[in-house]
This record gives sequence, C-alpha cells and structure tokens, in this order.
Amino acid sequence: MGNHPLGLVIRNVSKRYANGVQALNNVSLDIPPGMYGLLGPNGAGKSTLMRTLATLQEPDEGQIFLGDIDVVNQKEAVRQTLGYLPQEFGVYPKASAEELLDYFAVLKGITNRALRRATTEALLKQTNLWDKRKQKLGGYSGGMRQRFGVAVALLGNPSLLIVDEPTAGLDPAERVRFLNLLSELGENSVVILSTHIVEDVSELCTNMAIINQGQILLEAQPLEAVAALKGHIWRKLTDKLTLPALEQEHRIISAKLLSGRTLVHVYSPEMPGNGFELAEPDLEDVYFSAMTGCFGVASEQPKAEGILL
Repeated sequence: MGNHPLGLVIRNVSKRYANGVQALNNVSLDIPPGMYGLLGPNGAGKSTLMRTLATLQEPDEGQIFLGDIDVVNQKEAVRQTLGYLPQEFGVYPKASAEELLDYFAVLKGITNRALRRATTEALLKQTNLWDKRKQKLGGYSGGMRQRFGVAVALLGNPSLLIVDEPTAGLDPAERVRFLNLLSELGENSVVILSTHIVEDVSELCTNMAIINQGQILLEAQPLEAVAALKGHIWRKLTDKLTLPALEQEHRIISAKLLSGRTLVHVYSPEMPGNGFELAEPDLEDVYFSAMTGCFGVASEQPKAEGILL
C-alpha cells in the first residue's frame, strides 16, 4: 500500500433485498478524511450502506474504494483497517472492560502481550474508561457501553471508522461526552457517523450527505448548506387548524408544537406574505428542505407534504 490520503469513494452502489425493498438506489459519494455525517430517517438505507462499507454484505452493483483498496473485492484488506461500531453493539455482561478489550485485541492480531497491554490501556484512557476498567460491562451505563464500543472499534488504528446511530438512547451528558470523543478521532482517518439526529452532524461533521429511501438527496458541508438557505426560510406561529390552509399556499418544510401553538417553517425565495418573519436557518432546515424536495438534487420534484414533527 502506498502512502496516500485515504478517502472513500462510493460509485453507483445499489442494493435490493429479497423482499423487494430497494435499500440503496445508485448511491455515489466522495468521503474525505475527517468526520462525515450520513443523515437520514430510520429506514433510509443508512445501515445498509454502513454494513456494505464494513464488508458485511455485498452491493448488487457499484464500486467502493478506500484509498486504493477495492472494498467489494478485497474484503480482508478492508477489515484490517476497519473499525466498526454497529447500531446494536452487544457486550458480554460478565466480563470486565479490560478483559474483553484484551480479548478483542488478540482477535485483531495484536499477539505481543506487552504491546497489547499498552494498547488496551491507551484506548481505555482515551475513551475515559480507565477508572472503570475492572468493572463488569453489565454494570455500564449506555454511554459507557458506547465508549467501550469505540475502544474496540479503534483497535489496530483503523483508517476507516464506521459508527452507526451511536447517540440514540444516550442521555444529554453522555451524548456530549461521546461526540467529543468522536471529534478527536477524525484527524487522519475517515470517520462516518450515521445518524437520524441532526445535532450530531451539525456539531461535529465537516462534510455530510442526506439520504432518504436509498437515495442521496444532498451532499454538502453543513455550514455552506445552512448559508445557502439564508433568506429562504420563514417562520410563523399559528394554530393547528390553520395548518391545512397554509399547506395549500406555502412549501411548509416543518411544523413543530411550541407551547400549545404550531411553529411553521416555510421555504420561499421571497417574502411569503402575511405574518411570516425571516428565520435564521440551521441544519434542521437544511434537512427538512432536502427531505421535502426544496433543496439539493431533489429540487425538481413536485411539492412534497410538510413533515409534522
């Protein structure tokens, strides 16, 4: 392997399951080193794509390259440089963190005992679990279990790290700790964060894609995507009864309940009229604009229904 910047190139990848579900439909992405957010609702195809990148399943068609490794045809080479934290990361409740990490290190091929001890110590410290290394994993909180999963995924210093829905079910403090840990990793390797939580991406990722129904709706840098919506997002507090009428007149991208009333966000290049005020866009507006076909490659599609949160 030459010394090259390890980006990930995904070209025209499709996957249809036996039950007829088209999980991925001609997906192409260029993923540079750093933190990359893959954002989409549950069932959008995120996990299918993550599992394909992790060599756990084959695409029906398409090509994937990690640097000069052909991911589909050189699975062993990929696995040697892959860290993967799946959505359901099971642990062995009766083992301690130290024991289990040592065991996984052996599986990763770190056979030298001293090196293994140094590696597990460094990873447990990095994931802030060193003080709890003797504790049984069954007694770990959700956030501690996720951080232990990252320690396992980081064994062997991977150049591709895949993290699938890592913050679902974490409390706010644990979520922040977990995201801080992830943000330190994205220097030299490709770190893909698959999530349906917009804040995970806005706080961490320099590049992102929005996926829905197996198709990429938007590839962007979060800050640039937000900036591109400036002047196009308008908001209005209304009540539920007037929503249907508003939906007839405007491209509503989201409607949220706010202290008994409904806060409506509308996409419009010019002032939509009565009672609307200009809103400062954020990544959630980018997400819902893409999902409702106002923004990104989907902009030619007919008007989609607004999403009621």
